[in-house]
Amino acid sequence: MRTSQLFAPTLREVPAEAEIASHRLLLRGAFIRKLAAGIYTTLPLGLRVMRKIEAIIREEMDATGAQEIRMPIVLPAEPWKQTGRWEAYGNEIFRLRDRHEREFLLGPTQEEVVAPLVAGELPSYKDLPVNLYQVEWKYRDERRPRFGILRGREFLMKDAYSFDRDEDGLRESYRVMYEAYERMFDRCGLDYVVVEADPGTIGGDVNHEFMAIAEVGEDLFVRCANGDYLADMEAATPHAPEPASTEVLAPLTDVHTPDAETIEKVAAQLGVGAERTLKCIMFKATRTGPPQEIIAVLAPGDREVSEKKLAKRYFPAVVEPLDDADFARLGYAKGYVGPQGFGEDVTVLADHSVRGGIDWVTGANAHERHVTGANVGRDFRVDAWDDLAVIRDGDRCPVDDGELHIGRSIVISHIYQLGTRYSVPLETGFQDEEGTWHPYEMGCYGIGITRIFAAIVEQRHDDDGIVWPKVLAPFEVVVVLANADDEAAIAEAERIHAELGARGVDVLLDDRAERAGVKFADADLIGYPVQVTVGKRGIAAGTVDLKVRATGERSTAPLGGAVEAALARLETAP
Repeated sequence: MRTSQLFAPTLREVPAEAEIASHRLLLRGAFIRKLAAGIYTTLPLGLRVMRKIEAIIREEMDATGAQEIRMPIVLPAEPWKQTGRWEAYGNEIFRLRDRHEREFLLGPTQEEVVAPLVAGELPSYKDLPVNLYQVEWKYRDERRPRFGILRGREFLMKDAYSFDRDEDGLRESYRVMYEAYERMFDRCGLDYVVVEADPGTIGGDVNHEFMAIAEVGEDLFVRCANGDYLADMEAATPHAPEPASTEVLAPLTDVHTPDAETIEKVAAQLGVGAERTLKCIMFKATRTGPPQEIIAVLAPGDREVSEKKLAKRYFPAVVEPLDDADFARLGYAKGYVGPQGFGEDVTVLADHSVRGGIDWVTGANAHERHVTGANVGRDFRVDAWDDLAVIRDGDRCPVDDGELHIGRSIVISHIYQLGTRYSVPLETGFQDEEGTWHPYEMGCYGIGITRIFAAIVEQRHDDDGIVWPKVLAPFEVVVVLANADDEAAIAEAERIHAELGARGVDVLLDDRAERAGVKFADADLIGYPVQVTVGKRGIAAGTVDLKVRATGERSTAPLGGAVEAALARLETAP
């Protein structure tokens, strides 16, 4: 391949829209171009990288015995309604109607497709286990697409689905996939951690996220300082405090708190710390069929309630905070709600941290009124205790009480033991030896290929550009023709390019009629692992110049030994 024929228009200026390194460099290096918010065209260099990521994934998937298929992107709504995800996904999915007014969606995941497919073709226990996968574009209507292809509305994924007859089989399939994923990410050169995760709207109990470490990552994870606990923010559970002594309790006292509808204001007026206040956050859970459920969530005033943890508890119902109309309809004093006096029509949940306090300051359920001395049991009830607060740096580890620290990452994969989460509502399963029907035990295993693409750039770049690992670089070696007007240099560059290609190297010849400085800058920007420079001065001296992009190591080699020297540098390049 020659650069003069390659569609790779690099940019000298940093695009104003690009906020993070991967977005800037993938645009500048001619890997992607923006079409619309969260939607990108992949250019030839980008496609070459993606194809290499896909090749690693396919090799490891095929080695496990998984089989590749292709499923549709446009999916009928009815199976999604059966599983509850049509409502649970809310505005996250692209919905459409055909000319006959039938409802469809653009697929963000394919459980509702693959389970009926397998049930229709493999009805017997003798057919199991089976693992089917695809590499396909997925769609999500992101509220705020940003960071280039890291948070896009269209993204390339590998998703696999395993089907087993029992839980032991599922656990084995999950183990095989977990280990295959480790091999994939190791081969890609990623720095990553594997954490216990929250299943979100996919569902399932046992699940893990593979997270690429990145300072710009929006996905947070929690790690114990002692190294024995890892979890994502939604799944992380801090060590609960010891219950406070209730031997001596203050009386419940109503106090006037003008213009104190926030924790900060009431704490300042009453001269107490925010940790002494008790917030009572009101939510509604909406299901198809039963009436709406009103929920009060209690947590210390210095902690935030995790809506994701609450949504997990109520899935597939849609959980939302009460709005102004709800407060007016239900007669609650917004900003001054407290848990005392709730009837059976309100479910009262409390975070475990509430056990550690007494004599709370909380709302009095009247405008500009609070109470002091509110206590669990005497003044208000708790229907259920749960982990409902957002974890924070410095919380204690649930394993050994060590200090927890929060890190940033990019989620590149999420795997799940789904169990019968989909096979039961979709009525998909098999017959055992006795002819008895059972639902499949399913597993789901996703990898974000476009996310890997961006995550590697976040982890492997410098001031000059991208530093690709050689297994993923768009080309392994670039031969830079420094003097495109010198016949001898042209001949040697052509020879080295041809011989490297004949030796199986993915090689590019930069034969453009550009200044040498432009070519060197582009070679560093795009990130070719090995650079071989052929120029007029080198020809006169009988040498070529070589550079290893990752280390910056420079060397020379005789013209006759240029190919062997390039191969040697490539062999040792990371």
